Amino acid sequence: MGRVTGTHPDTVLLDLDGTLVDSAPGILGSLRSAFDELGLPWPTESIGRQVLGPPLYRSLPAIVGEEATAEVIPVYRRRYAETGLLASEPYPGIDALLRELSAAGTRLALATSKAEVHARAILEHRGWTNLFEVTCGDTLDAARPNKAAVVAEALHRLGEPGAAMMVGDRSHDVVGARAHGIGCVGAGWGYGQPGELAEAGAVTVVATPAELGAALSLTGR
Repeated sequence: MGRVTGTHPDTVLLDLDGTLVDSAPGILGSLRSAFDELGLPWPTESIGRQVLGPPLYRSLPAIVGEEATAEVIPVYRRRYAETGLLASEPYPGIDALLRELSAAGTRLALATSKAEVHARAILEHRGWTNLFEVTCGDTLDAARPNKAAVVAEALHRLGEPGAAMMVGDRSHDVVGARAHGIGCVGAGWGYGQPGELAEAGAVTVVATPAELGAALSLTGR
């Protein structure tokens, strides 16, 4: 698509988990419950916040194998829908930032690898639905298995977004945005490992939502 981001993006694509909300307790708690229900040993040394970001059906096979992953995912999804979905809290300053961006006329799009049905429920729970022009996630049948596919669908729904910028906390966000000619601002408070975002080629890495507002040139626009 070859879009080049400008200094003042008029469209901002935002990741959800690790960028807008800390969803680790709900995700990892539901995952642990799924392992327990199935009687599978919990790989304490291998599963933590570092697996969050890409879809679990892509990150788990390297840890527990394809067969166990196929057993775990449906049970995890049920547990997550029952108890884990809303066990996520916005990072300090995110609510105000989203509202300021929206009020400034910035087009906001959610671009998450979380199942879209779950992402929509979180936005509704937080009162953010009307702030986003587009909400795009993965499908329950894994039709958008990477961030590039999610970004592609989000851009399709936006039509012609003009100068766009991605915001995310993992290298997958940077790589997925770059596949469509879009730069990515790294959310340094999320689940990325030290140096991960910079090494992936993030335009810049910010430490707080306040710094993110400045990076997006919210003030003085």
